[in-house]
Amino acid sequence: MSPVILPVPTVSFSVIRLSRSLFMPPLTPCPAAIRRAALPLVLLGTALTSGACSTAAGSSPDAAPEPPAIEVGAVAPVTRDLSRTLQVTGTLIADEQAEVSAETPGRVVATPVERGTRVEAGAVLIQLATEQAAAQLAEAEANAGQIAAGLGLGTDGTLDPERVPDVANARAEWRLAEAEYDRFRLLREQNVVSASEYDQRMTKVEATRQRYETERNVARQRYQAYEAAKARVRLARKALADTTVRAPFAGIVGERLVSVGDFVTTGHRVAIVVRNTPLRVALTVPEQAVALVKAGQTVGLSVDAHPGRRFAGTVRYVSPALRADQRSLVVEATVPNADGALMPGLFATADIEQAVVETALMIDARHVRDVGATRRVFVIAGDRAEERIIRTGQALGELVEVVAGLGAADRLADARGAALTDGARVRVVGGAAAAPRSVD
Repeated sequence: MSPVILPVPTVSFSVIRLSRSLFMPPLTPCPAAIRRAALPLVLLGTALTSGACSTAAGSSPDAAPEPPAIEVGAVAPVTRDLSRTLQVTGTLIADEQAEVSAETPGRVVATPVERGTRVEAGAVLIQLATEQAAAQLAEAEANAGQIAAGLGLGTDGTLDPERVPDVANARAEWRLAEAEYDRFRLLREQNVVSASEYDQRMTKVEATRQRYETERNVARQRYQAYEAAKARVRLARKALADTTVRAPFAGIVGERLVSVGDFVTTGHRVAIVVRNTPLRVALTVPEQAVALVKAGQTVGLSVDAHPGRRFAGTVRYVSPALRADQRSLVVEATVPNADGALMPGLFATADIEQAVVETALMIDARHVRDVGATRRVFVIAGDRAEERIIRTGQALGELVEVVAGLGAADRLADARGAALTDGARVRVVGGAAAAPRSVD
């Protein structure tokens, strides 16, 4: 059987629109809504129109002119015979520094110095009361004089035991006993005196001789006592002298540690004296440079307290051993300080001069600019200024060595106060620059 095809009814669009109109009211556009919808289109058109106008207008005027060339001078580097140096650091220390202490107890009665006072050797720093020390000296001298009077000393103070009164008396008795013994010995030979009387005279001789020797020994002992008494006199005299505390050497008073009325004991610190002419500088040399340092080498010093000033010194002492904890060598140099510009405690940078002399390329330090951690110069490259980073070495007066970044044929741009930038147009004035040459 063949399939049966049913006819599909046809619906027109007018019928659909008619059906919608039966259920929904007609829509009427709002004027305000129309304006809001049209505003973005207007702005977009305005922007496109203005952009097109700007593009068209911008292509018509001439471009801005390039700035005029900066007049510069061409400066050539120079060569110098430069003595190589080893740069190390260290600290300045005083040539001498003493903490002066009292050597005898007492009360402070005078302080003639202040901090910063310049003193000569032996100048009075502190004065203590002298009454007690003076009384002790007088007592010691009296005791010594008493002993000396009993010894019958000579004008030179030496002892002659025979001049001691007790010794002289014992000697006289001994001689008298010997004389009597001689007479009794003759009488005994004639049987005039008894054996008992003879024996008494002989015993008396021995007794007086022993007494004589004893007195001589006593005199020697008394003389030793006299020497001890003289020592006590010297101690008392020193104690009296020590009531005046004096400067041990010429220098400057760094500190005065006591005031009038203070009681000090033996060993009490009263002042600090510093000698800062000359000064010493303790330098630390790294292990790899130990062989380059010897006594007698010239040292150039610089300190932050005096920028641009150099101080000359001499290596005086080289340590025989390295510090194990730092692997470094301690070197000591002396630096004259007649004007007192240097002070102990300052940090110093030192250049130890070596025997090696090399030819170095150098430029004036005023052409070098420090930008951050780099050093830079302007070099003439055709009609442009080229900024270069260089590495500098030793300084020699107003010149500084260029280790890298600059050649002998290069010419520095001296802007003479004008501001240069990398790539700026320049014009060389002042004639051709001279070629670098060695200057002795």
